[in-house]
Amino acid sequence: MAVFHGDDFNRLDWRLLQNGAVTLYHQLSVLAADIGWLTEIGYLIHDFDCTGWACQNDFHDAVTGELRFPDYYGRNIAAFNDCLSDLEIPDEGGAVLVFRRFDCFFGQEPEFAKWVLDDIQQNSRRFSLWGRRLLALVQSDDPTLNVGPLGACSASWNPREWLDATRGL
Repeated sequence: MAVFHGDDFNRLDWRLLQNGAVTLYHQLSVLAADIGWLTEIGYLIHDFDCTGWACQNDFHDAVTGELRFPDYYGRNIAAFNDCLSDLEIPDEGGAVLVFRRFDCFFGQEPEFAKWVLDDIQQNSRRFSLWGRRLLALVQSDDPTLNVGPLGACSASWNPREWLDATRGL
């Protein structure tokens, strides 16, 4: 999908993506309405119920099947990041990862759960370079859920001066 145009700032997907790829929800009715709109315009929806996720293995079991990760999927956060970067995203619309009752998983595995969202944020930014859209809709029964900042990027050296030796160090 090409970049947004003109008055696209009124579109739901633009409003969701303007501040990052991960958006929190509390009310299931609001989440359902937004999923409906995204489905109508061609987004591929991957829906996860996190209620039964007591550990990282439960997460890996769910994403492996739903996202069709390859047999060699390493079942760790680095492997999730790698396989997520190869996720099929339709040219029209995009892809949405829906996490229902994420607070249940976050309560069990807070650091890992945050890494998952951080990887989604970073991959969404990369996908956008090719005009593809990846969003995460994260529903929580806890209206105070706060996962902290996601997808932080630091300034990096340009490709020709990336190595210390190229900068005289």
